[in-house]
Parts: sequence; structure tokens; C-alpha cells
Amino acid sequence: MEQNYKALADKYNVPVPRYTSYPTMPYWDLGTFAHQGWEDSVRLSFSESNEGSGISLYIHLPFCESLCTYCGCNTRITKNHGVEEPYIAAVLKEWGLYLQIFGGTPIIRELHLGGGTPTFFSPENLRLMISGILKDAIIHRKAEFSFEAHPANTTADHLQVLFDLGFRRLSLGIQDFDPRVQFIINRHQSVEQVRTVTTQARSIGYTSINYDLIYGLPHQNLEGLINTMKIVAGLKPDRIAFYSYAHVPWIKPGQRRFSEADLPNPEQKGKLQEIGRSLLLSYGYQEVGMDHFALPADELFTAERDGRLHRNFMGYTEQHTQLLVGLGVSSISDSWYAFAQNVKTLEEYLTLTNEGKLPVFKGHTLSEEDLQIRRHILNIMCKQHTGWEAELIAGGLPEALKRLEPLEADGLVIVSDRGLQVTETGKRFLRNICLCFDARLWADKPATQLFSMAI
Repeated sequence: MEQNYKALADKYNVPVPRYTSYPTMPYWDLGTFAHQGWEDSVRLSFSESNEGSGISLYIHLPFCESLCTYCGCNTRITKNHGVEEPYIAAVLKEWGLYLQIFGGTPIIRELHLGGGTPTFFSPENLRLMISGILKDAIIHRKAEFSFEAHPANTTADHLQVLFDLGFRRLSLGIQDFDPRVQFIINRHQSVEQVRTVTTQARSIGYTSINYDLIYGLPHQNLEGLINTMKIVAGLKPDRIAFYSYAHVPWIKPGQRRFSEADLPNPEQKGKLQEIGRSLLLSYGYQEVGMDHFALPADELFTAERDGRLHRNFMGYTEQHTQLLVGLGVSSISDSWYAFAQNVKTLEEYLTLTNEGKLPVFKGHTLSEEDLQIRRHILNIMCKQHTGWEAELIAGGLPEALKRLEPLEADGLVIVSDRGLQVTETGKRFLRNICLCFDARLWADKPATQLFSMAI
């Protein structure tokens, strides 16, 4: 690693939120959350934005046939595919409840299937579910439909059925091609399987393919990562998410299959990140936001270049909608004015939807201060700059500016009376920059580690 960057990485490698929301989930004001307030915020957001930008829809499909031990997602491990149809019926019932709240026909701008493993579901059942969603909606003329898939169980039929329903974006979870790493994280897919799915998707007509890669995994080393990157370069996906492994065994017991001794130490992890990033840049990928890379022709890169990049609970996207509805167990919704999360157990989710009840169980209604801070964090994460006029963040801007002083001294930001600009070096420390604005975290610092390390 370049010496100056190494010193900065050592200094700023602290537990920091990923800022897919503000306030971050541990700081949601659960005591004031009420179903009626959430429904009112959805109704308001829908009335304000549906006709203009449409809405985003995320559907969580939690089932996997085996547990990937690195995974931090909400999953249900089973080989019983009889669970598919009852789950789809529940998702469609939940969608029906939101249709009643909207009071109008939704225009779907963005639809994403996440998991779990969406391709656990049969092509026929995926068609049943998506058709059930779309029959009561209008598809926006610029709609983007995407789904996550496991290379080892994604068939040509999966790809064709979803393409016929409007899907054009595919994200494949690769993580690492090193057999030793794949064994310990229990995530097995061969290069040939990935090549086959990629080739089939392109021949069908998919316009953007993403690979997920992780650095900092157990038993991962530079030789294996370099080999993985070379293979990926040969397959040339349009986008790559290259992000840090978050070791949180106190939250995800599956990660106890290995210990901290199996993980790269901080210096080794930093080298993995630095070498991986350098290789991606050398292969012609452009860095987009945080942890993302895209070819210059990909819409994610052009969205950042044109100032259209957005970030929500699904990650970075070129689609910006005010309302995001999450369906399925543990899904998170965002009305801009409030957040809500669904219950986390499958049994409770099925019970509530079958009773005709919205399955949300916690959330947060944003204050005016929250909304202002959220705007600044989104600007930093997506545009690498933010600005302010005479307004103060409900009196909180002076404290944020004070916290930014050491970052400015280290060359990560340039601060003026009117705003903040992230430097080229600072682009690699976006989470740390956003942390300076996080009034709720600074007011109530966690006694235990809640967030993953910055690097």
C-alpha cells in the first residue's frame, strides 16, 4: 500500500455505519413508532411522488438450501421447496395491503429481488409472484428490474422467465474463487458455472451483470484474490461490488464456524482491499461511490458522472424514488419521512399477513433535524459534496464542522462556508466523513461494537 494511504487507513479503520439510512437502525426511535403513523407517511409519500418518479419495490426471498457462513442476511435454510407457494401468497397479501394504503395505482420504477437466494424459487413460482405484483401496477417507462442469484442454481429457465417479465439486471454472488475460502464460508460455485450463467444472461439480452466480491474473508490471501480478480476480468461483468467482510458472530452465529485467527489481520485486510481496488482500476473499471466499480458504459457510472446516483437500502442505484416499499420477512421500507421494518421470523410474517395485518414491527419517524442530516449524508455518499446556506442542522452543523477538522487536516475534505467537497483521497473514507454528521451516534455512543470496521 502507498505509505500515506496506509497511515490514513490505520487511523480511520474504526467501527462505522454503512449509512444505507440515517438515522442508522440502532438509533431508530422505536418508542414513537406506530402503524398508523407509518401508513400515513406512506400515503403522503405516494401522493407526492408516484406520478412523477414512481416507487421502488424490494422483495426479500429468504430461503437458501445451505448456509453461507459469512452471510449477514436474514435467511431460512431448507431443502423443502414446498415453502415457496405459501411464502409467495403472503408476499402478495402484503402487497395488497399496501395497494389499499396507496389509494391509487402504483407506478413501479425499480424492482429488486434479494435474499436469501431468489433463485431458490422455481422459475414458475417467480413468474407467479412477479405477475401478481405487476397486474395491479403500471411499469414506468424507465423501470429497472434486477435480481440476485447464486451461480450454482441459476438456470437458463430462471433467466428467461425473469427477462420476459422485464428484468434486465443480474447480480451474482461470487465472493471469492479460491477453493479454500469457498470451503470455509460454505459458498461453492465454479468458474464454469459463473461463466455459463453470465454467457446465458448476455445471450438472452440482460444489459447489466454485477458480481459481488468480498475482501477480508477467512483464509483469504493476496495470491487467491489476485487470481479471482484475473478470472473476473476475463468474464468482464458490467459492475462489481467489492466490499469488506463484516465479522459479527454475536449477531450471526454461522460466522462462528471460523474464528478471528482465520481472518486476515488489519494490515493484511488493508492490502487485500488496496490490491483488489488497484487491479479493478487497471482492468478499466471506474470507482463509483463506496465499494462499487463499473465499466464506463454502465449506467451506474454515468449516473454518478451526471449527479443522478442514489443510495437506499438496496445499495447504490441510478433510480431515485421517494418511496421504497419492502415486501417479505425482515424487509425495510422507506417513505423518506419514516422507516419501517417487517418482522424477522418467517412464522410471524406468515401469521400476520394471513390475518390481513401489515407485518411491520419497528421503525422511525424522521425529525426535521434527521431529514437535514440525511440529505447531507446522501449527498456525501452519492455526489461527494454537500452544501448549506444560512440553515443549520437544527443547531448541529457547528459540531459537525468541528469533527471534520482533523479529516480536513488529513486531506480528506475541503470545507468552506457554503459546503463540503470530498477529495480524491477522501473518496475512500466516505463512511468516516458521514460519521462527522451523525448527531444521534455522537449523542449516544455505543458501549459495544454495533458496526463493521471501515476497512
